[in-house]
Amino acid sequence: MLKIISIFLLQFLISQNLLASDEYFLTLRNDKVNLRQGPSFEYPIKLFYKKKFLPVLVHDKYENFRKIRDHENNTGWIHISQLSKRKAAIVIEDELIMFSNSTVYSNPIALLKKGRLVKIKKCSDNWCKAISGGFKGWLKKESLWGLL
Repeated sequence: MLKIISIFLLQFLISQNLLASDEYFLTLRNDKVNLRQGPSFEYPIKLFYKKKFLPVLVHDKYENFRKIRDHENNTGWIHISQLSKRKAAIVIEDELIMFSNSTVYSNPIALLKKGRLVKIKKCSDNWCKAISGGFKGWLKKESLWGLL
C-alpha cells in the first residue's frame, strides 16, 4: 500500500512541475508593440510598449496570440509576430553592481538601477554576462527577471 501511495505522490509532483513549466519568457521584437485586451486585432489596445527586447512572461496562447505578463504585472495579449527569443532581462534590485568577472571580488564596472534593461549574452549557474548602456560585465542571476 505504501508503494502505491508513493507512486501516486511522485506522479502528482511530476505533473505539478510540468504544469509550472508551461510559462516561459520571450522578449519584444520591436520598439512599438501593442498589448491588447483579447486574442485578436479586434480587441482594443490596453497599452503600448516602446522598448525593444523588453522581457515578458507568456501564460497562455490562442491561435497566433500569446497572453503575457510584464515585470509591472500588466497582462494582455500580443501577436506572436511581435515576440522574439532574444535574451534580455530587467534589473529587479534597487541597485545592482555589474562586475568585470563572475565574482563579487572582481572590479565593479557599473551600478544599474531597478528597471534597467540588459541584453544577456550567456549565463552560468549564478551569473549572467550582460550588456547595458555601453557597459559589458557580469550580473547576479537572482537580481534579474526575464529570458536568461
